[in-house]
Amino acid sequence: MQENNSKNAKKIVIMGLDNSGKTSIVMCLKGVKNLSSFNAISPTRGFETISFSALNSEFNIWDFGGQQKLREEYLKNFNDHIKGASKLIYVIDIQDEKRYDTALEYLAEIIKLLRKTKITLDFSLFLHKFDPDLELLKKEIKEEVIQSLIKKIDDIIAPDFPFQIYKTSIYTVFQKLAV
Repeated sequence: MQENNSKNAKKIVIMGLDNSGKTSIVMCLKGVKNLSSFNAISPTRGFETISFSALNSEFNIWDFGGQQKLREEYLKNFNDHIKGASKLIYVIDIQDEKRYDTALEYLAEIIKLLRKTKITLDFSLFLHKFDPDLELLKKEIKEEVIQSLIKKIDDIIAPDFPFQIYKTSIYTVFQKLAV
């Protein structure tokens, strides 16, 4: 994996609440496999751009910090941040059940802005921290809870807006499973 700052790179925007795992996902996409590297992650302030080459393609990933004040600024200047993006990944921390409503409100605002600006891009939603043994560690997060969350997401995103939902985890070297 090489660092790359080419103008032909695909711009990927990754958004979600603070502590949802966005930076961990970026590290996995970049090819970091040493799990101890994930222990030193600190909150993203503002946004960071990470450029690299992988799979014969060039990528610029824009990792947006998820603190409330930052989210408000991103929504206010949404066009500036999303301009030129080919993909948006929205991340929800599946283990943070208390903040599902906040995550869904932010998602709704992003979808509204995408529709208003008529920006077309590939849109994926990651139900993140869907870790092995989740049902043992977080007994309150049952399949019914996840299906209820997915139904709420479907209610927010109109049927004519194409998107994919994946269950993701940094364990087992980042995987995503279609829902």
